[in-house]
Amino acid sequence: MLKTTHNAGFFSCCSVKLFEIINYFNTNKIIPERVDSSEQFSWYKPTDYKNKDITYDYFVNNEIDKIDYSTNINYHHGDQFSDYKSLDYEKISPFINKYFSPSEEILSMINKMENKYKIDNYENVCVLFYRGNDKSTETKLCCYEDIIEKANHVKLLNPDTIFLIQSDETEFIEKMIEEFPNSFYFKDEARHMKKQNSSVDHVFKQFNYRYSKFYLAITIIMSKCKYIVCGSSGNCSIWIAFYRNNSKNMFQYLNGEWL
Repeated sequence: MLKTTHNAGFFSCCSVKLFEIINYFNTNKIIPERVDSSEQFSWYKPTDYKNKDITYDYFVNNEIDKIDYSTNINYHHGDQFSDYKSLDYEKISPFINKYFSPSEEILSMINKMENKYKIDNYENVCVLFYRGNDKSTETKLCCYEDIIEKANHVKLLNPDTIFLIQSDETEFIEKMIEEFPNSFYFKDEARHMKKQNSSVDHVFKQFNYRYSKFYLAITIIMSKCKYIVCGSSGNCSIWIAFYRNNSKNMFQYLNGEWL
């Protein structure tokens, strides 16, 4: 059995869990018989769920799929601050499919959101993603104008583009809605706040369990968009790439430059 205990933001937990599973696989040449994550995701547990493993509230309990060893896999949770084009998606993908495929509840949430916001053709959708607020203490963020420039570039490629705006910063959402009338954001399913050195998980922590499910659904929705503009690198952004299984048509901002 492999026991995972890292606690932080939702996708930070996922990144470290993925790393520890792959590290176990590289060391032992097999996947663990069981992964116990009962001490993970503590930020997101309701009070009466303290000792519960809530993994399968988010992900499928997939005990059938096996992953055969052929060679070591190069992945570290620090890769959130790497060029996503360098990730070995072919080798990492089986682990995403086995351990992080969305549960039926999450799939149902995705379907309801697609219907509610009339997302019926991802080929015409570009997501403008900006993880702001306290993320600036971990990495350099681009300015809003950089996002606007990338969005206008996408509009040249496809004049029919509709923009999905996703951010934890209220000012970003307001700015992009003003700039791009052909845009929308998840009004009821995503949390945001005025710019500050904190996170929605800390400010609205009593709602974390509910909204972490929505955020997983939103991340998978973002991964399905034709174009993705990520105004910062981090765990949220890398999981968009993992669920996309590539970095094609992703504009990634890292260390002061666009990749």
